[in-house]
Amino acid sequence: MEWFRNLPEMDLMRSEKMTSVQLIIPVESAHRAVSYLGELGLLQFRDLNDDKSPFQRTFVNQVKRCAEMSRKLRFLKDQIHKAGLLASDLPALKPDVDLEALEVQLVEHEHELTEMNANSEKLQQTYNELLEFKMVLQKAGGFLVSGKSYETAEGTELDENVYPSDYPDSVSLLEQATQSGPSNTSGLRFISGIIAKSKVLLFERMLFRATRGNLLFNQAPADDLIMDHISSEMVEKTIFVVFFSGEQAKTKILKICEAFGANCYPVPEDLTKQAQITQEVMLRLSELETTLDVGIRHRNVALHSIGVHLTTWINMVKRENAVFDTLNMLNFDVTKKCLVGEGWCPIFAKPQIQEALQRATFDSSSQVGIIFHTMDPVESPPTYFRTNTFTNAYQEIVDAYGVAKYQEANPAVYTVITFPFLFAVMFGDWGHGICLLLGALVLIARERKLSSQKLGSFMEMLFGGRYALLLMSLFSIYCGLIYNEFFSVPYHIFGKSAYKCRDASCGDAYTVGLIKYRDAYPFGVDPSWRGSRSELPFLNSLKMKMSILFGVAQMNLGIMLSYFNSIFFNNSLDIRYQFVPQMIFLNSLFGYLSLLIIIKWCTGSQADLYHVMIYMFLSPFDDLGENELFWGQRPLQILLLLSALVAVPWMLFPKPFILRKLHAERFQGRTYGVLRSSEIDLDSEPGSARHHEEEFNFSEVFVHQMIHSIEFVLGSVSNTASYLRLWALSLAHSELSTVFYEKVLLLAWGYENILIRIVGLVVFAFATAFILLMMETLSAFLHALRLHWVEFQNKFYGGDGYKFKPFSFAALADDED
Repeated sequence: MEWFRNLPEMDLMRSEKMTSVQLIIPVESAHRAVSYLGELGLLQFRDLNDDKSPFQRTFVNQVKRCAEMSRKLRFLKDQIHKAGLLASDLPALKPDVDLEALEVQLVEHEHELTEMNANSEKLQQTYNELLEFKMVLQKAGGFLVSGKSYETAEGTELDENVYPSDYPDSVSLLEQATQSGPSNTSGLRFISGIIAKSKVLLFERMLFRATRGNLLFNQAPADDLIMDHISSEMVEKTIFVVFFSGEQAKTKILKICEAFGANCYPVPEDLTKQAQITQEVMLRLSELETTLDVGIRHRNVALHSIGVHLTTWINMVKRENAVFDTLNMLNFDVTKKCLVGEGWCPIFAKPQIQEALQRATFDSSSQVGIIFHTMDPVESPPTYFRTNTFTNAYQEIVDAYGVAKYQEANPAVYTVITFPFLFAVMFGDWGHGICLLLGALVLIARERKLSSQKLGSFMEMLFGGRYALLLMSLFSIYCGLIYNEFFSVPYHIFGKSAYKCRDASCGDAYTVGLIKYRDAYPFGVDPSWRGSRSELPFLNSLKMKMSILFGVAQMNLGIMLSYFNSIFFNNSLDIRYQFVPQMIFLNSLFGYLSLLIIIKWCTGSQADLYHVMIYMFLSPFDDLGENELFWGQRPLQILLLLSALVAVPWMLFPKPFILRKLHAERFQGRTYGVLRSSEIDLDSEPGSARHHEEEFNFSEVFVHQMIHSIEFVLGSVSNTASYLRLWALSLAHSELSTVFYEKVLLLAWGYENILIRIVGLVVFAFATAFILLMMETLSAFLHALRLHWVEFQNKFYGGDGYKFKPFSFAALADDED
């Protein structure tokens, strides 16, 4: 055990050693100190004001100001995107933090843009109305000419929308057209306007119902799309002219036009006046187009000048907001001159933190330095693993199950190899593995470019696991070479087959069979097994036994890691009454089965292992007969069976009773001794660590141990059976590949028609890409995940810790991405 203690530590095997620290920061240097710590990103602050609401904290006003500035920046960013411009992705050099100046600047920019938007909207609305007026003038003239025969001598146009026939000479024709004038109450009248095409049918039906059919409705489609002022979308519209008679009909029609959002425009009957008004409208449109273009250019110039600094401003406000949020986690001391903070940091980071705090004191010209010292922890420290781009994906796989307890053995060290290997056992095909390898190499080659782009959720997950995909593909090629499968087709890569036909006339190996005539195939499965009548029994037996061997080996590794955890935490009880009986139980049954599999492979025995294992329990004293693999097998089986039976109560009973005895001895007669004041205070404090140590409930401990023991005993059986999924998925992948190859590609290739061959090749390519390379990859990935989370990690991994989340500006940038 002492030898194990002296072994050098691996970087990822245990989380970084953490220490609880306290900072006492003068008010004048608090902001700069927290900013420097954010740039360093190695200190996690504890919230000392968690009993206060956000509105009761010290720096709530500064947080509100940052939130308001963030709103203005989002408004500016939306305006830039709507204008089709791009904000600069390369921020300028970091300016001096001047929140007040930036706040004033953002208010000015928002006010300027709001005014420009309001003016632009008014001009655009006027432009749209004039454009509609022009279309109505052009289309309605024909309706009026055709409707003249229906007019009476007294007929006039309506005021506003029923327009007068005589115009004063003192105003322009366009203004005359929009003025109201006297109108007769009898005769044929008309209203002209424009309405959305989708509403025309209902609009016409409503008009006929309201006037009981006493009108004439003419319509014509508008030549161009027109912007809807409500939805700001380009829509199709229709010009209409309604001929009617009577004042009541006029009132009804105008109300219906208003309800349907139809815009009515004046159209004089006189063709000369129509031409003059049209010309005036065209002139106004030309002027408005020029005005709008100038306004858009001016607005784009303003937005471009904002966009150059927008990324810098956003980062600046985000940092300031994060700094004030962190300052709100600190407490004022009694003098209100210092801020007191507590948190966690890795031990290796203490010199860097002290250097940053000294720099903050100097830069803020503070007369009082920042006090930084360690504290006795009041809770379990957070877990922090330093990972790189290669190991990060595997650490994320482990953390998705549960974050390791502080200094607990980290499964990610072994997952780096075992995860892609178990995936490859299920996915073994070196043709498919090469396809995965090419995909992984593309992601790695474009790593720098893709890391700076915003990817979709699926692509982001795929890119994050690019190195895991690389190892998965390499192991798939390796296992595919062992299975001798290239898109389900075997190849004589490593030499000639060890089997041949029985005689020279043998042409059908499936029906006649093969005989061995030379040494075994040097690497992997002999290609002659493919297509033989014993192919499926042979491969099933091989893969099933391999699955059991891998499963037992990985479960033993998990139990061994529990031993290293017990050594690290100085828990000798777990070694004697948990690790030892677990190793005995697992290896007495399934370790022995693994030994029998290896012996059978090495000796070529025909023993039935099913019979051996079943009758080991049912009739342990019976003679094994032809199923005996080695001398002394029957006594060994009896010994192993007895060991497994003894291991169960060994796991269950001793540990709870020993814990109860140790607890009783530890506190026996304690109340009669002379206690120091500190001990009295600790014992009387209900939340103290000493108070928790004295709490011992034997029934809870015993029930917990019983559940743990039963779970391990039943889990040994179920977990070993669960590893058979390696065999099942490997078989399914192989058979599916064979079906696509034989029933799609070869079947299509049997025809002489080139079109059928191309179709067969395309179907085979799509089936390979979407079913074998996507669905099967995902299936094998999920099953490998299950084997690690449940079968492997439950032997030693608690996973009840919490992550180290330091205050870091880099983390803010990652969240933004």
